[in-house]
Amino acid sequence: MLTILHLLIKNKLLMKNIFKTFIGIAALILVLIACKKQEYSMGDLTAPSNVVINAVVVGVDATHPNGDGSGQVNISITADNALTYNVDYDANDGVSWVNIPKGTVTKKYTATGVYTYRITALVYGVGGTSSTATKEVTVRSDFSPPASLVTNLTNDATKTWVVDAKVAGHFGVGPFTGDGSTSPVWWSASIDEKVACCNCFYTSTFTFTKVSSTNYTLKATCPDGAFTKTGSLTTLPGIPSSGAEGCYTYSGGTSAFAFAPASSGIATPTSTQVSIMLAGVNTFIGYGAVQKEYEILEITPTYMYLRVQGTETGNAWYLKLKPL
Repeated sequence: MLTILHLLIKNKLLMKNIFKTFIGIAALILVLIACKKQEYSMGDLTAPSNVVINAVVVGVDATHPNGDGSGQVNISITADNALTYNVDYDANDGVSWVNIPKGTVTKKYTATGVYTYRITALVYGVGGTSSTATKEVTVRSDFSPPASLVTNLTNDATKTWVVDAKVAGHFGVGPFTGDGSTSPVWWSASIDEKVACCNCFYTSTFTFTKVSSTNYTLKATCPDGAFTKTGSLTTLPGIPSSGAEGCYTYSGGTSAFAFAPASSGIATPTSTQVSIMLAGVNTFIGYGAVQKEYEILEITPTYMYLRVQGTETGNAWYLKLKPL
């Protein structure tokens, strides 16, 4: 009886060990299965092919081989195995990609005259594959400012403006960037802020004259000098080579100016999209430490708001003027 009892106990222990061993092997198999790296298949990574750019200049005919002067070009991009489309409108001035989800867009070129642009298409396919194509297009753009803008600025004859010291924010500065910023977020002048240090800022006058429909002049008159920085930071002749910002002896001058499409790309209604382009070095508007393109953000018969790039990199200066 003792021997049989021992055998039963021994067999029971053996079965228990076998069961534990089985459980361990099963657990190990599950771990191995879980740790096995899952493999993915992306399929055939075929880059887009047969990339074609179609560029149709609006208004082309036998008499107008480069278009009707609107500067508009209808662009369409097609390709096999394409997922997304990107375009650079002119590789001649650096590359800047614009996504066009459907591959079609109308581009308005604003440089006045006849110019040739190199359009580049960048087409993406599966897995980030890509292909490119280029096409040159010659476009004519005629620019004529809105008649109401000319009337507001010149009174269709002659009109004189001054910086409006009695309005907060009549002078200010912010970033000159491509983000469409149109606010003097870094600093904005309070009413009469420059009277104590630089009253010439408020006594200088700026007379805009319409000589003809295509001929305009600006006369800057500075009885108390010009408000400006010095040295390389001024665009005016005869200003000292060093010194702090302030009023410096300057009698003023007269020069031609032209209207042109604003180069900032700021959209309406934030901007009129029209700029005053000064010729030569004798004239300025308000502040003598800026460049020669003054974008007209807003203009009425009694108010003008300008934005202009400073001579210091990255600065955009803002000026509010009123008729004298």
